[in-house]
Amino acid sequence: MMQHKIIHLAQTASTNDYLRALPSPQDDSMTVVYADWQTAGRGQGNNKWESEAGKNLLFSILVCPTSVDITRQFVLSMAGALAVKAALDKYTDGISLKWPNDIYWHDRKISGTLIETSVKGRTLARCIYGIGLNVNQREFHSDAPNPVSLYNIIGVETPTEQLLDEIVQHFDHFYSLAVGGHSDHIVSQYHAALYRREGTHAYEDTSTGEQFSARIDHVSADGRLHLALSDGTMREYTLKEVRFVLD
Repeated sequence: MMQHKIIHLAQTASTNDYLRALPSPQDDSMTVVYADWQTAGRGQGNNKWESEAGKNLLFSILVCPTSVDITRQFVLSMAGALAVKAALDKYTDGISLKWPNDIYWHDRKISGTLIETSVKGRTLARCIYGIGLNVNQREFHSDAPNPVSLYNIIGVETPTEQLLDEIVQHFDHFYSLAVGGHSDHIVSQYHAALYRREGTHAYEDTSTGEQFSARIDHVSADGRLHLALSDGTMREYTLKEVRFVLD
């Protein structure tokens, strides 16, 4: 069991930015900060995260995975995603992990993660998971195509601190596996939980605009998505090089 330091803020610009300014915890410790409201919450790239104040979970986790080689750092992303899924599985079925960093309920997005790392030599020095999870928000007004909250799914509000505690407990478990040399266990569970894991689906190559059909073969430890086309050829993509074509 890791040591947990949990900090609650009424408001901050970004929980990731807040943790970035803090000293590194010990290897067997984590620092968690959650906020009722973020004035500059963000996702991948320039994406913004829509959240009604006090209704959702906006939090970040700081750890020091010094045993993890930089070529296998996506295993940490897998561990974090599995922790959120394990907590949500208590409340509903239909939760899956959409590569590279989203949590879906069927075809709708309930959570997203922004991971920021720093490197020392061949291993990671620090890792910050910034997680937005739609919990009790009832309506969404941004142009995000498919948001959903836990309230939308189950029809009752869930105490956010209770859900955060459950996620932290699961994170402790999966993160400990990842840094303890048991990444194969993480990878197998991640693949079993992948969004659109079965069957052939539509994708778009973001550099050429080409749309094509493929099935997911696997996601490698460095985070590359490997797709198998119907003619037997394989393609691999890194973050932002391919997108899922959603109906």
